[in-house]
Amino acid sequence: MALIQRGLMVMATAGALAIPAHLPSPVDGGLGSPAKKTVQTQSDFQPNQLEYYLGDSGIGYVRPGVNVKVVAVTNAVPGSKPIVEFLLTDDVGQPLDRLGSVTPGVISPGFIMGAWNMATRYYIAYTGTPAAGPVTSASRDQGGTYTDIEVGHYKYNFGQAIPASHDVKKAITIGVYASRTLATIIGKNYYAPNVFSDFKTDGSAVAVGQVWSNMDVTKSCNRCHDPLGGLYGAPNQFHGGTRTTVKMCVLCHNESKGTNGQADAKLFFHRIHMGKYLPSVANGTYVGYDGDWSTVGWPGNNNRAPYDCTTCHETSAPEKDVWYTRPTRKTCGSCHDDVNFTTGVGHSGASLPQLDDSECAKCHQPQGDLEFDASIRGAHTVPEKSVQLKGLKATIDHVADMAAGKSPTIYWKIVDNSGKAVDGTKLNRVGPMIGGPTTSYSNAGAATGSPGGQPLRESTAANVKYDAATGLTSFTFTGKIPAAWKGSVGVTADLYRTVALKRGDGGADISVREAAFNDVQYYSLDASPVVARRASVDIALCNQCHVALGLHGGSRQNTQECVICHNPMAAATADPKESVSFQRMIHKIHSGEELSQQYTIGTANYNEVRFPGDRRDCQKCHTSTGYLIPLPNGVDSVITPTDYFTPQGPGTAACLGCHDLRDNAAHAYLNTAPFGEACASCHGAGLDYGVDKVHAR
Repeated sequence: MALIQRGLMVMATAGALAIPAHLPSPVDGGLGSPAKKTVQTQSDFQPNQLEYYLGDSGIGYVRPGVNVKVVAVTNAVPGSKPIVEFLLTDDVGQPLDRLGSVTPGVISPGFIMGAWNMATRYYIAYTGTPAAGPVTSASRDQGGTYTDIEVGHYKYNFGQAIPASHDVKKAITIGVYASRTLATIIGKNYYAPNVFSDFKTDGSAVAVGQVWSNMDVTKSCNRCHDPLGGLYGAPNQFHGGTRTTVKMCVLCHNESKGTNGQADAKLFFHRIHMGKYLPSVANGTYVGYDGDWSTVGWPGNNNRAPYDCTTCHETSAPEKDVWYTRPTRKTCGSCHDDVNFTTGVGHSGASLPQLDDSECAKCHQPQGDLEFDASIRGAHTVPEKSVQLKGLKATIDHVADMAAGKSPTIYWKIVDNSGKAVDGTKLNRVGPMIGGPTTSYSNAGAATGSPGGQPLRESTAANVKYDAATGLTSFTFTGKIPAAWKGSVGVTADLYRTVALKRGDGGADISVREAAFNDVQYYSLDASPVVARRASVDIALCNQCHVALGLHGGSRQNTQECVICHNPMAAATADPKESVSFQRMIHKIHSGEELSQQYTIGTANYNEVRFPGDRRDCQKCHTSTGYLIPLPNGVDSVITPTDYFTPQGPGTAACLGCHDLRDNAAHAYLNTAPFGEACASCHGAGLDYGVDKVHAR
C-alpha cells in the first residue's frame, strides 16, 4: 500500500495533469440517453479492486486501464512493411499518452505478425528473430518505429516485412498487445486486451478457418487462470502479463518454438495441463518440455486426467469442433505420450505404426454410435456425464423428531432426470448426517463420547425406508442427537448409486458413482430461530476450475456439507494429526508450493500444488463478504497441532493458511487473547490494512 500512498502524494502536486485539456466533451447519446462517461469514480469499482481505494481524485489522475483499437492496416502487401494505425485509450475511451508525459504511465505496445497455414494449422512467423531474413523463432516485431499523430492516436511502422514470397491465399494476422506501467505509482500495471487484425493481402475477405479461432479465452482459460497472462505481482504471468488470449499465444507457439519445437502449442499446452497424468510421468520416462510440468495437477474431473476436452475447447468458438474433427499424431500424442507412432508401440492393442496423419481419421472418427469407443468424442466421454446415467436429484422434504435426545427421521424426495421417483432403498448409500451448532459445527459429544469434531452420521441400510404412495425415502437414526446440543443444526446426506457403464470399444464396464448433489437444510432443536451456517464460499465458484467438485468418491459436492465434518475440531486421524478445518485446509491446499511449511493429510502432500490464478483474488472462491473479518460471534478456535501454536482463532487459522511464515504466526499469537482475536482491529473491512484492501488487485 506504500506505493499507493506515494502515488497519491504525486497526485496532490500533479493534479493539473489528470485530464488533458483537449479531451472531447461528453457524448450526447440522443433521445434523452445519458452522456457517455469521460472519467471514472470510486463507485465504478469494487472493494476487491485496487482502484477503489484511490478515491475520485486518484482515479481521475491515474485514469485506469489501457485499451488498443486498430484503426487501419496499410502497406500490407508482400515485400512491404505494414503500417498499423491505432488508438490508445483508458477504460472509458479517453486518449492516453504512449510516452506517459500527458497521462501517467508509459505504454509499451507490441506487434506480432504471422500467416495462417490451413493445411498444418500453424501460424508461419513473419516477426521475430532474426530481424532480417526468414524468421526462425517467432516473437514481436523487431526494429519498428512510431509516428505520434496526437495524444492517443499513433501509427506503428513495422520493422519486418511481409515476405515477398507470401502466398496471397493465406490470411495474415497482426496481434497487438500493450502494457501500461504504473507499478511505482499505484502498485500495479495495466494490460490491454489483445486485439487482432485479420486480412488477406489481395483484399479478399477472411472466412472462418482461415485464421485461428478455436477457443474463447474468457469462457475457458479464464475460468482458472484469472486471467490468462496474469496481473502485476501474480505468480502466473506469461511474458510479463501481456499475452491474454490463446490466439496471441499461437502466433508465436508454432512448430519451431522452443527447444526442438517443444513449445509448439499443440504439444506445449496439452502437456502442461496433462502434467502429472502423462503416461511418461507414470512410467518414469518423462522429460521436461521447456520446463518441468510433471507435478501439475488438473483440477477438473475430480482430480483425474483432463480428458474433458470441452473444458478448454468450449462449445461457442467459431471452430469449436477442431479437437475432434482433426486428429493428428502430434496433438493426440501430446497427452498420450506413451505412443510411438513410428513403431506402433502403444498404439491400440495391435502396435499399429502411423507414419503420417492421413490415416488417423479412418479409425478415430469424430463421433461413433457408442460412448467409450474409438471415436474421439466417444473416447473422451466423461463418466459422470455419460448419457447412460439417468440422473439423481435429492431434496430434503421434511424431518421428524429433530430435537436433542431424540432419534430423528429425515425424508427426501429423490427423482431422476425425468422426474420419476427413485426408491432410496435401491441406492448403494443413503448416509445422512447432522452437525451443530451452525456457527462452526463443533459437534461436541456426537460420536462415542468424543470431545468434538464428529457429526451425528449413520448409513445402516436397514434404516432406509421407501413409501411408494408419497414417493419419499426416509432414514431413521439409531443414535440420538446429543442432549447438550442447542440452537440450529445442519442436515444433509450422501446419496448415490453405482452404475456400470458399457464401453463401445468392448472393454470392461466402467464403474461410476452417480451421486446426488448434497441438499443442506437447517432446523432448530429448540424454540430458537433457525440460523443457517454462514456462506463463506460458493460452490459455483469452486466449479469454475473444478468443473464438478466431488470429493470422497464424488459424493460430497456441496461446500455447505463439507464444513460439517471439516470443522475447527477436526484433524487427520493418522500422524501427522494435521488440522482439516475447512478455512485452514483449503487455503493451504491452494497455496501449495508457495507454503513455507509442509502440509500433509495422511499420505497426501499438497506442497506441489500449483495454483493457476492469483491468490490475492479472494472472491475467486469466496462470496463477496465471505472473506472479511471479524467473523460472527460463536465461531470456534481451530485445533492446529502441527503449526507454531494451537489453538488458533478462526480468523488466524484462515490467514495463516496462506501466510504461514513464523513471523506471521508470531504476529497473530501476540494479538490473540484467551477470549478472542484482535485481528479486526487492523484488518477489518475498510481499514488501511483491511483484508479487502491488502488483497485488492
